[in-house]
Amino acid sequence: MDIQFLVERLEAMVVSARKLPMTNQVIVEQAAILDIIDQLRIAIPEEVRQARRISQEQEGVLASAREEAEQIIGAAQEQAALLLQDQSILRQAEARADEIEEAAGNKAAETMRGADEYAADVLVRLESDLVKTLSVIKKSLEVLEERGPQPVE
Repeated sequence: MDIQFLVERLEAMVVSARKLPMTNQVIVEQAAILDIIDQLRIAIPEEVRQARRISQEQEGVLASAREEAEQIIGAAQEQAALLLQDQSILRQAEARADEIEEAAGNKAAETMRGADEYAADVLVRLESDLVKTLSVIKKSLEVLEERGPQPVE
């Protein structure tokens, strides 16, 4: 039997019992009250067993939830560690890329300096050759002028 039902029956018996005039006291049937009390004694252990079973189930659910939470936290920590490791690798790769870019820039600047020097050297030699050639041309023109105009036959 359900304890709640028995308590309600007990309450109904008290409420419906005959009242003694001019007091708050009532007259109840002793055998009926004692019968309900016996039923309560029988019902309480069943209710206690149910409560214990519910409590154990609750503890099991809580233990399972804790275990699942620990697994989730562990997985999240692993994920975070991998992300940190990936970030570290990414930072290293970016640093290496910066080093390579700087080295390439330095090499390009050095190559440009070499090319500029070579071009300047070639142009200086060309200028010198042109000055010599111009000098030869001037001398040749002077020689021709000294000879004067030749009659055309």
